[in-house]
Amino acid sequence: MPLLIEACVDTTQSAIAAQNGGADRIELCDNLADGGTTPSHGMTAMCLEHLTIPVFPIVRPRGGSFVYGDDDVEVMRRDVKHARWLGAHGVVIGALTPEGDIDERAVGVLQDAARDIPVTFHRAFDVCRDPVSALDTLIRLGVQRVLTSGQRATALEGREGIAAARRQAEGRIVILAGGGIDETNAATIVRDTGVTELHVRGTMPYRETMTFHEHPVPFRRPLSADETTRYVTDPVRIGAIRANANAGLL
Repeated sequence: MPLLIEACVDTTQSAIAAQNGGADRIELCDNLADGGTTPSHGMTAMCLEHLTIPVFPIVRPRGGSFVYGDDDVEVMRRDVKHARWLGAHGVVIGALTPEGDIDERAVGVLQDAARDIPVTFHRAFDVCRDPVSALDTLIRLGVQRVLTSGQRATALEGREGIAAARRQAEGRIVILAGGGIDETNAATIVRDTGVTELHVRGTMPYRETMTFHEHPVPFRRPLSADETTRYVTDPVRIGAIRANANAGLL
């Protein structure tokens, strides 16, 4: 079976470059610094217009954990429907219960929204409580593909887990290996796991051609080292800020 390379990208520029480099499929994301979130309408539409290879947008409403409330699931349902309406060839989703199992209800809602386009379950799989049970659940639910690093930080470190998942899958679901795969280790991962699909970044540094760049104002902020932590708006603080601002009017 021929090897398939899926490139994970976050811009039209990178998507076109990946296709030119020989990628067979695109996973399209925003906010890759936080694990990838849903790309915009414009980004998805542009990539679909400019590429001849399949484009699979990730549908993830925020960073942080993969445990989602009803509002999150409804946002994702709408985004899956929108991606399908735009012409996406597939979608990438994932949802877990607080106990670390596959959230079957959420996955079912998103699959219904996807209808006839394939669904990939993303690396939320790698933080499942029991990957063997989780894979059986995804197979039973009819998910077409699962992206995994074998429950380790990188696919190279987790190749035994990836190989075990491929054996368990027995052709019932595609195992897509991903996580730190590059030109130095791809052959080892393919050989040791038996997978035929790889998920890669393949990036290089790129500095914008801005003639004026001595700007003292920083905009990037570090993410929490705890990947289950995210920042949400505190209504008490909003009220306190308003009260403090109002004091300046006195």
